[in-house]
Amino acid sequence: MKSTMNGQEEPTPKVTEDKISKVTEDNTPRVTEEKTQKVTEDSILPQVYKRRWIILFLFSFVSLTNNFQWLHLNIIGDVLLNYYNASLPEDKFQQETALDWLSMVYMLAYIPLIFPSTWLLDKKGLRVVIICGSFLNAVGAWIKVACVNPDRFALLMFGQSVCSVAQIFILGIPARLAAIWFGPNQVSTATSLGVFGNQIGAAVGFLLPPLLVKYSHDIDLVSSQLYTLFYIGAGVTTVLFLLVLVIFKKEPPQPPSRAQWLAVRNAASQHYGKSLLRLLKNRGFLLLVLTYGINTGSYYAIATLLNPVVLHYYPGHQKEAGEIGLTVVIAGIVGAILAGVWLDKTKTFKFFMTGYLPVGFEIAAEITYPESEGTSSGLLNASAQLFGIIFTISMRAMMNEVSIFGANITLSSFLLLGTILTAFIGANYRRQTAERERISKIDFLDINIIKTKNDKYSA
Repeated sequence: MKSTMNGQEEPTPKVTEDKISKVTEDNTPRVTEEKTQKVTEDSILPQVYKRRWIILFLFSFVSLTNNFQWLHLNIIGDVLLNYYNASLPEDKFQQETALDWLSMVYMLAYIPLIFPSTWLLDKKGLRVVIICGSFLNAVGAWIKVACVNPDRFALLMFGQSVCSVAQIFILGIPARLAAIWFGPNQVSTATSLGVFGNQIGAAVGFLLPPLLVKYSHDIDLVSSQLYTLFYIGAGVTTVLFLLVLVIFKKEPPQPPSRAQWLAVRNAASQHYGKSLLRLLKNRGFLLLVLTYGINTGSYYAIATLLNPVVLHYYPGHQKEAGEIGLTVVIAGIVGAILAGVWLDKTKTFKFFMTGYLPVGFEIAAEITYPESEGTSSGLLNASAQLFGIIFTISMRAMMNEVSIFGANITLSSFLLLGTILTAFIGANYRRQTAERERISKIDFLDINIIKTKNDKYSA
């Protein structure tokens, strides 16, 4: 017997390591695999634990700090262009492009590295991946502390690159964490809360840097302000890394549902390349990848270029640019929370598809079941990063060669296209169907057992 979070005893699973070893020694691997699978599944007693909320909120804070580090530089882009002028190219457009890459490096790093990180998530589990992400997040933050000098822009870019690698181990986690720790009626809310931390990080990244770092030609003053900003980030990320080491668990003693347990086990045992190929043959998922990339990539471009766009029309209003970004994120946060609660109650995913960040992960997990949530969410994020790079580079070029108004109209047109394409995503909710079938099977077995007992007593 094991103790649960509330002090109650939980039944020990029927299958022990000795039994599995004994069966494995048989020279019939196929039969052994089937027997082990059957016995293990039959021994599952679905249960949720209070610890799940601690795990979720700890992850949310890690995600918050990583997303904060994505945006906290570009929202004070005018300050950085002046401060690091000595270590930037002489051409104005090249200077602006170098600044944009402080944001786009997050997008660029994700695209090739998502595949090995997803493989690591499937094979090693949540704990190993979160430890990697929180560690790199803290390392990148401390490197930024060392780059406070006008001739160290390259070091600043290196520190940001380390943080960008950290986000690869973080962005695809919400759907997997929800599936492993939360029951069927809470997975959408849990996914939304996981994304919620990421969005809060963006909000803080928009709001805090303009308050701490003011535009000034006094290099010493700006250096002092940058030290304050970077030390805050380094301190918080270090504390979170230590908490992850102590608190974060790979999985609960018992899964929250049989369908979710099967999905996670299948992800750990299946061939990653074959799983990826099956996803690429799923038309509904491919359409979701396209629409998610367009909509979320547009947000990435807007977040990256918000500072120059606002300052073009309102010079000297750096603080207000951050507040505009904060408003955008808060609207998304409210939508994410409402979407998560609504989905858990109604399961009508397309109703809230405008809340793409959390709902995109959940509908991907539904229409691709029993494929790994980490793989499906990873492909969604890769699409968003790719479109984010394309939109950011294109908007910056249009802002310089055409007009900011023309760049905004172009981006708005793509958002409209993404919205229209969303309507064509099929509502094939495989995970819900699997859970209902298993519940029906259990109910049928219970009825048969009761009937057998009644017949026995009647005889």
